[in-house]
Amino acid sequence: MPAGPDTKNSYQETSLESNYPALGLFIHGKWIYDRAEGEDVVNPATGDILARLPHADTQDLLAAAQSAKAGFAVWRAMPLAERTTILQRAVDLIRERSAAIGHAMTLDQGKPVKEAITEVNRAASLIEWDLNQAQRLYGHIIPGRPGFQRYTLRQPIGPVAAFTPWNFPGSVMGRKMGGALAAGCSLVVKAAEETPSTACAFVRCFEDAGLPPGVLNLVFGVPAKISEYLIAREEIRAISFTGSVPVGKHLAALAASHMKPAVMELGGSSPVIICKDTDVRAAARALGAAKFRNAGQICTAPTRFIVDRAVVAAFTDELVAYASALRLGNGLDAGTTMGPMANPRRLQAMQTLVDDARQRGATIRCGGKSTGQAGFFFEPTVVADTPLDSLLMTTEPFGPIAPVIGFDSLDEAIRIANDTPYGLAAYAYTESSASAHRLAEALDCGILSINHGEGAIAEAPFGGVKDSGYGREGGEQSLDAYTVVKFVSHRATAEVAA
Repeated sequence: MPAGPDTKNSYQETSLESNYPALGLFIHGKWIYDRAEGEDVVNPATGDILARLPHADTQDLLAAAQSAKAGFAVWRAMPLAERTTILQRAVDLIRERSAAIGHAMTLDQGKPVKEAITEVNRAASLIEWDLNQAQRLYGHIIPGRPGFQRYTLRQPIGPVAAFTPWNFPGSVMGRKMGGALAAGCSLVVKAAEETPSTACAFVRCFEDAGLPPGVLNLVFGVPAKISEYLIAREEIRAISFTGSVPVGKHLAALAASHMKPAVMELGGSSPVIICKDTDVRAAARALGAAKFRNAGQICTAPTRFIVDRAVVAAFTDELVAYASALRLGNGLDAGTTMGPMANPRRLQAMQTLVDDARQRGATIRCGGKSTGQAGFFFEPTVVADTPLDSLLMTTEPFGPIAPVIGFDSLDEAIRIANDTPYGLAAYAYTESSASAHRLAEALDCGILSINHGEGAIAEAPFGGVKDSGYGREGGEQSLDAYTVVKFVSHRATAEVAA
């Protein structure tokens, strides 16, 4: 067992919000609440400080990596039935505590509490899918010549460093924990500092479920420092990251320099192709819900609305009507349908995107500015006649802005849709099976939703192409990134009689 960090002076930090949990590091089964370095966690709906979050120092990171190595030896040796029992118990606890976990998520992330609770329960379902997939880690018998037994084994790769984002602190962590733990790996999770409550709550569920010390470790701190340190550690054998394209490329290069495989789930700029045979009102409502959920801070959110010119005016009007009817506010208020941006940086980024589009000749049909109230609120925005060279059409907005542009042929729509470095999700609305099949073949994306605005599910693989990353989470492939295939060739020898 590795030497753990010094916790003799640790204390339970009291949060400033009565319903907000204590925040800490979790290393080899111990919570650590006091560190010299840290940061304030802020409620994006009010700007108020919720609590102080401790940062891991270098000794903490060393202890976490060593703990994961020790935990891996214990976890991989445990019979599968015992592992799945512990994981199922953790899933049950997450569900039992979903209301409290969702409430805290709304406090530090901002999304409406109903969305937050739904996310917590979805994370439980993702973990449950993975723990069941562990029972299907089949090997293969390979036919060979007489006297030989040849087969393959799938075994856990080793300790994993996982990096999770602030926009979906529950479901993304669920994907990474579920896949790694179900495969028999241990973890060091570096969760987002802006939304730490969900990670702490999930870890407590696994702790209370009886997960052995060292199998799951949690750290917070300066992202670049932590990623560079953990990726270089010999104890860490694989990387899983969800976040922006620039950071993902940097971490992918670091992982490659140490010959470590990685899953990279990066950003997107999802095209939406609306054909003229579509019910534009129904499409606008479904896509509006998908666009403005979580204030548009979703890597798979509908982003570039590419609409047949015959219906572009009608569709835009319907989308404006939907956006204008949204009610901005604190996610804890019952009537709120869209919460704040997660941080003030996103407010400035949104204004930059709107100003750029306006300067290039676009029309701001609704929204287009921050509300000016306390917190980090930006109005739901629809932009018409958006130039193809605008920032809205060439980058990932990651916010509540919906740019619309017309097209004259399906070929043109496909060209516009694919004319970005991204390739995560895409959407299309058409009543034509021929058009649907053509779009399924032609669009550069990892996920395509036709005639609905829903995205990923546990039963299907999740991931992108091009700059949106590589590797898959979920579906039949959910454990692939966390296992290695070993080929065994056994030549039988005659047994010597006793």
